[in-house]
Amino acid sequence: MEALVDRQQGAATIPAVLILLGPPGAGKGTQARMLEERFGLIQLSTGDLLRAAVAAGSEAGLAAKAVMEAGGLVSDEIVLAILKDRMAAPDVKAGVILDGFPRTAGQAAALDALLAEAGQRVTAAISLEVDDLAMIARVAGRYTCADCGEGYHDAFKLPETSGTCDKCGGTAFKRRADDTADTARARLEAYHAQTAPLIAHYRALGVLETVDAMGSIDAVASDLGSIVSRVSA
Repeated sequence: MEALVDRQQGAATIPAVLILLGPPGAGKGTQARMLEERFGLIQLSTGDLLRAAVAAGSEAGLAAKAVMEAGGLVSDEIVLAILKDRMAAPDVKAGVILDGFPRTAGQAAALDALLAEAGQRVTAAISLEVDDLAMIARVAGRYTCADCGEGYHDAFKLPETSGTCDKCGGTAFKRRADDTADTARARLEAYHAQTAPLIAHYRALGVLETVDAMGSIDAVASDLGSIVSRVSA
């Protein structure tokens, strides 16, 4: 495991704060898990944070529970309070990868202020760049074995024996209802509209990094690892 160190020689270690940006299907989850293992980082997703805070019965968690039970949307202030509590835990001393937050420029500015209070900042916002047409084809062609869940693709990964799962020998396959070209296209359009202000925000701060996410998992992981090592040195 590689250690993340402070930029100022001899100073106390400051936890890294990484943000992965990328549309559905870009591989953010896979890459976040690999970064966790390599650098000792902790992936923090908004959904997991909310559930954990509610289960723990913290002040912010109870506030979130009340809102959710009323059918409302949890406010940015509550999410930030929960995030602040979580980032104070000892297991995040190496740093965090934020998943699902921020989603807007306003949330990004609020996160900057929260981090500044703790003497921290966003170390890097890494955008996983994709080719939209290739991503639509990637998503629209996916299907799985109905028995074991092994993944296949119409163009990139067919069973060795047509109609038979390589892993378990099953003959039934299924597709997710939302794995269609139209759905994938709509997701990409929504992502670009939502993320464009974040890209501008982090570019202005000088912490935006980009990675070609159309390569192999290992190639993308290598590029991400190089960035994390560089920005944390």
